[in-house]
Amino acid sequence: MTYSPVAACDAPAAIAPLLPVADAHAEAPLVDGTSVRYVNLDYAASAPALDAVTRQLEAALPYYSSVHRGAGYASQVSTALYERSREVIGEFLGARDDDVVVITRNTTDALNLLATAVPADAGDVVVLDVEHHANLLPWRRGACRVVPVASTLAATLAALDAEVASAPTALVAVTGCSNVTGELLPLEQLVAIARRHGARICVDGAQLVPHRRVDIGALGIDYIALSGHKAYAPHGAGALVGRRDWLDAAPAYLAGGGAVREVTADSVEWASAPQRHEGGTPNVLGAVALATAFQTLSLLPQGELAAHEHALAERLRDGLAAVPGVSVLRIWDDSTDQVGVVTFVVEGHDSGRVAAYLSAEHGIGVRDGRFCAHPLVARLGASSGAIRASMGVGSRDEDVDRLVDALAALAAEGEGWSYALDGGRWVPSPDTRRAPGLPALGITLGSSLPASPCEAH
Repeated sequence: MTYSPVAACDAPAAIAPLLPVADAHAEAPLVDGTSVRYVNLDYAASAPALDAVTRQLEAALPYYSSVHRGAGYASQVSTALYERSREVIGEFLGARDDDVVVITRNTTDALNLLATAVPADAGDVVVLDVEHHANLLPWRRGACRVVPVASTLAATLAALDAEVASAPTALVAVTGCSNVTGELLPLEQLVAIARRHGARICVDGAQLVPHRRVDIGALGIDYIALSGHKAYAPHGAGALVGRRDWLDAAPAYLAGGGAVREVTADSVEWASAPQRHEGGTPNVLGAVALATAFQTLSLLPQGELAAHEHALAERLRDGLAAVPGVSVLRIWDDSTDQVGVVTFVVEGHDSGRVAAYLSAEHGIGVRDGRFCAHPLVARLGASSGAIRASMGVGSRDEDVDRLVDALAALAAEGEGWSYALDGGRWVPSPDTRRAPGLPALGITLGSSLPASPCEAH
């Protein structure tokens, strides 16, 4: 039994990358000893750095120094870069004049920070059960109510409205875009629900901000949390952007130097936000990377990125529909908008093993598992895990076609290599692939690499 590659069919028009990214020419070794261009379909986990970000970091590195802590030239440059990056992040997100931009490690860090700032007497936090763990677990330290989603967005919004109305609510914390399926939630309606009942709203923007422009001032969003590593900006920075009053009144999130005005042996005067929550030496390179990524994305014509991802996702869904045993997952029957994410299962195949096959035999990177969203994945009937293909500015039609071809080959011919479960991860057995030759760091691939505890099989 054979299969017909997508490239040999009457394919739709070619889709080229929108922006150059760092992994555009990366090679992936295969277990048969050959190598191919690496296909990165894992943007939703960590997106590759934009070339513009790489260039900016190279220019900034000679002046890398301590922020807010020196009269030296490099320290002054680093401080100016850090504070200008803060301004750019706020501008990109439509922050109000009195809003605060706190530089964090990532979205998880930002949401944990906000969880410490919700006034104890203001009411509960209300969330949906489809949230990433980062927007589910921090709120459980206080009073939190979880709303099960319905089969439609309309019914889900009605259930959320009823729950917020049922008891005093301080904050509605909701994702702007599902990290599992890429489906978008209607921000205007979510804001209206919160406002109608006197609550504030926080949007988990980790999966939304890299794909769609969000103006929190125009929309009336009180807080938004995001990650640089999902927005084409490496080096471990994220941000919490929003209203000052809760953040000024909250205890310092990370006690230490930089977060205080004055310290004596028995007293401390804390700084105002954002410095109040940025104890320790700030991550200037992470902030510069995030700000540069936002500046670069802002140059794309309105709607171009959404159209690019839509074309790629439609091409992928059409291709998967022709592969036996593949089922695409979605949350709502009436959702009509989503980013470049397509999540699916392959009947009769463990998702982790399929992901290992795609990597080892085809040089394709996807995400498998439960995506740090266990309740949602279980609701979708994929408790043991699924496969997520995600795209962005550097993706092209060939990436999608190679994934479809590889899955068609799996359905028609099976695996061409042996695989073993080792330490909770499916790995080629043996794994003959070489690691890249990185100066000063010798690394190896294979079973010595640990799996995340929540994703292990």
